[in-house]
Amino acid sequence: MKSTVLALLLLVAVQCLALGSRTAAAAKVRRTRQGDYLNRLRGSPSSRASWESLAAVEEEQTTTKATGRPAPAAVAAEAGRKEADRVEALPGQPSGVDFAQYAGYVTVDAAAGRALFYYLAEAVGGNGDGSSSKGKPLLLWLNGGSGCSSLGYGAMEELGPFRVMSDGKTLYRNPYSWKAAADVLFLESPAGVGYSYSNTTADYGRSGDNRTAEDAYLFLANWLERFPEYKGREFYITGESYAGHYVPQLAHAILRHASPAINLKGIMIGNAVINDWTDSKGMYDFFWTHALISDETAEGISKNCNFTAGAASNALCDDASDAAGESLRDIDIYNIYAPNCQSEKLVTPPIAPSIENFDPCTDYYVEAYLNSLAVQLGLVDSPTRCPCR
Repeated sequence: MKSTVLALLLLVAVQCLALGSRTAAAAKVRRTRQGDYLNRLRGSPSSRASWESLAAVEEEQTTTKATGRPAPAAVAAEAGRKEADRVEALPGQPSGVDFAQYAGYVTVDAAAGRALFYYLAEAVGGNGDGSSSKGKPLLLWLNGGSGCSSLGYGAMEELGPFRVMSDGKTLYRNPYSWKAAADVLFLESPAGVGYSYSNTTADYGRSGDNRTAEDAYLFLANWLERFPEYKGREFYITGESYAGHYVPQLAHAILRHASPAINLKGIMIGNAVINDWTDSKGMYDFFWTHALISDETAEGISKNCNFTAGAASNALCDDASDAAGESLRDIDIYNIYAPNCQSEKLVTPPIAPSIENFDPCTDYYVEAYLNSLAVQLGLVDSPTRCPCR
């Protein structure tokens, strides 16, 4: 079983992994960052049609009525498992780390064998019993995509305590980590993203918004049994991109269940996917006002494109969108003034890292790190952390 688990992890531990029928389309564009639906900018009309059909599948999954199957109950056996999840040190981390780290799986559906992976970085000085950071809130971070790893992006490239050097093996400190202000919990959601998994393959094609929110709630309920010192702690949900759906829908699930253990105080979302029309129209307006697309292209999009969800496409809109995509082919739309990565290869010995100077090849460093056997053994594959045995 151990070899099976490791083989599975090697397949899923990439930073942006699409779910179910999205996998083939996502494989062509896995280097893009958040808001993966924007990949249509870089593709042909056929790839855009593929995206639209996948979006329709997601919409169908999201709006499907409940089947009547009872929701999995919280797992009482979580109590006492906290110390089994303690991470003494991540491979390659710098010396002198003064905070506690935990990582592991929480089962959300025992019958299906569905479990979500988390990584917790306590606030500076945290000794693992919650005492030194009890005045700090608990903050849950969710990356979007949908299908992007909160460990790969949120923890390793954005607000986590470490960044990955160019050798794909060594970590260095992130002085701007959010753990200065909170105990930060990164969740890989839904199952099939990052290290999270299901033993029921069909689950990967059924991850609509409703079940994603319910699984995330069950994760929290079970995780708090494992970490009871966080019960009643001020709790915030944060995220970006498709977490514009994940965050408020999880908040709604928490309020609906009314658990006294979850003291929800607020939510934050950034660069959020919320509304097809405003998201898409605003994106093209940004490109035009920054001289990335021509006046003619912008006018063609404005006159001929209807970005309302479910609206039919037309040839004039397709032509204008294709022209925009061609203009943006060599531009990182998330950082338009940044250079592109010129090589996917790792660099050993590593180049001197810098938080202030953007490295466009960071994605490759993180992907190599999270797919390394040493990291997977340290974070995932132990009898106490992996419920898949």
